[in-house]
Amino acid sequence: MVDATFEKLGQTNRRLYGSRKLLLCGFAAAAQSKFKTLLGMIGIGAVPLVWATAQDVAEAVGGVFSRPDGSGEGIDSELPRAVIVAGLEENELHTLMAGCRQAGMRQALWATLTPTSETWPLGQLLRELSAERAALAKDR
Repeated sequence: MVDATFEKLGQTNRRLYGSRKLLLCGFAAAAQSKFKTLLGMIGIGAVPLVWATAQDVAEAVGGVFSRPDGSGEGIDSELPRAVIVAGLEENELHTLMAGCRQAGMRQALWATLTPTSETWPLGQLLRELSAERAALAKDR
């Protein structure tokens, strides 16, 4: 991975990179409706959602993000659980993460779309996020 760096998010109304959308990986079809309900409860239910499937691992993240709202919905995903965020405000992302924790959602990998990551194959991004999580867990 080139140019892969952590950037601390603030608690501001600053909008994150990209068009407003969530790319969701590793959600069973039954969990998708629960996630959508959570979004409505925290006030961001109108955010477009793309549900990634195993067939998407070789596709560039930006290509998967460009799909229409609801793409992949209703299909179980065996990918690692991940939430990749674009175009939300920093405060909205913090609210979403807190809502997922409070709802007891299965732990997910979290990332924000960047100009670099949108060119990576989805599978590569998921592997990198998993490796970062493992490295951070070792440091605890």
